[in-house]
Amino acid sequence: MAISDYQQVLDEITAEIQPLLGQGKVADYIPALAKEDASQFSIAIHTVDGRTFCAGDCSKRFTIQSVSKVMTLTLALQRYGDELWQRVGKEPSGTAFNSLTQLEFEKGIPRNPFINAGAIVTCDALYSRLSAPMHSMLETFRQLAGNKTIVIDKRVASSEYEFRHRNAAMAHLMKSFNNFDNEVDDVLWAYFNFCAIELNCVELAKAYNFLANKGIDHTSGKEVLTSLQNKQLNSLLFTSGLYDAAGDFGYRVGMPGKSGVSGTILAVLPNKFTVAVCSPGLNSFGNSVAGIAALELLSKKLDFSIF
Repeated sequence: MAISDYQQVLDEITAEIQPLLGQGKVADYIPALAKEDASQFSIAIHTVDGRTFCAGDCSKRFTIQSVSKVMTLTLALQRYGDELWQRVGKEPSGTAFNSLTQLEFEKGIPRNPFINAGAIVTCDALYSRLSAPMHSMLETFRQLAGNKTIVIDKRVASSEYEFRHRNAAMAHLMKSFNNFDNEVDDVLWAYFNFCAIELNCVELAKAYNFLANKGIDHTSGKEVLTSLQNKQLNSLLFTSGLYDAAGDFGYRVGMPGKSGVSGTILAVLPNKFTVAVCSPGLNSFGNSVAGIAALELLSKKLDFSIF
């Protein structure tokens, strides 16, 4: 299918998923997210040659939540390279994203960088190398998305920090195994601010487009990751980006992806495009009901996958 047909496909998908809007449950365990409208929907494609297509409420911004973990890992890989993997693994977890039991059994080494414990220890590593981690992360998104107005929703960050106890327990457990270097609350405040960065679907697809372009930001021509690091990161997204539902997502959609509890999903089709979708109603795995359905339809209609 020609690139010129992408808009028609997104419009068709938006019409077809309408019955799913409002299904699922918003992430009400984070009070600031409990008020989100589960009937909202937006989807955007950004191609490796810089074209953008969008359907739904394209201007609506949302906090990207765990989709930020991909950028946390990106910045950490820039600074540590393979040294990072001494502190976090590369295997699917098979358990909930906020599990403590696996962390205890595996002596404080998180299974992968996309479960909460893995993202927090990656954030700890980044915290050690950046003088202003929140500013650095925000500026990275602004540059890659091409929009200086992107901000952090401090209300959401503060809400998540107030209810940080389970994440703090993970960090303290890792500290007990000598796998955590900085003050727990300092790192968690940065971690929650990363999660509370606000983007719309167009900005999100643009910001992560280097993942579809061999690690190169096509706007600036700068290398964000080496080609090898980029390939490795996409591999981790495919196996672990949707937690214990990664296998189902890989089967249905056939692309590397990362989800967040705001109802956001980012997916990558290497050498072609990145696609971002947001709809706040979540299934039992914490992934967007309408978002996954939309990406499955996209894969079928375009007959694209990494295989």
